[in-house]
Amino acid sequence: MQLDEQRLRFRDAMASLSAAVNVVTTEGEAGRCGITATAVCSVTDSPPSVMVCINANSAMNPVFQGNGKLCINVLNHDQEIMARHFAGMTGMAMDERFSLSGWQRGALAQPVLHGALASLEGEIRQVQTIGSHLVYLVEIQNIALGEEEGHGLIYFKRRFHPVMLEAEALA
Repeated sequence: MQLDEQRLRFRDAMASLSAAVNVVTTEGEAGRCGITATAVCSVTDSPPSVMVCINANSAMNPVFQGNGKLCINVLNHDQEIMARHFAGMTGMAMDERFSLSGWQRGALAQPVLHGALASLEGEIRQVQTIGSHLVYLVEIQNIALGEEEGHGLIYFKRRFHPVMLEAEALA
């Protein structure tokens, strides 16, 4: 199997891996930006740490690294449009994305999205290059849980899908 064919098959296989949709944000001396990410994974609870993967070609990387902090906003099912904005699917400029209602500053002065299922602010402890991506190891220092019950938002087969709570799905 040729390398390009193997990469395409790998991408197709990963499209079958359901993943939570997050908007990862940062604000500080290096600027303010955010990106939609599904490559987010818990690492350990002692200390609370999360791994975030971002394409090495992303213009956001110098901002994330320059600020040294970020916030992972775990999106609610009704925040798909925010996911689309921060994925660059709507053509909306970065400043316009943050001018939408719902943004506030968290305990670490990072952009926190009201209505998210959870928002985890932390400091970037390590950045490692693995192939085409940068892997950020983030030590979480502030956690805000959504005040309202909500459903999840996942990305599966290259599309967004709501994940309903079992009791409501059966109704």
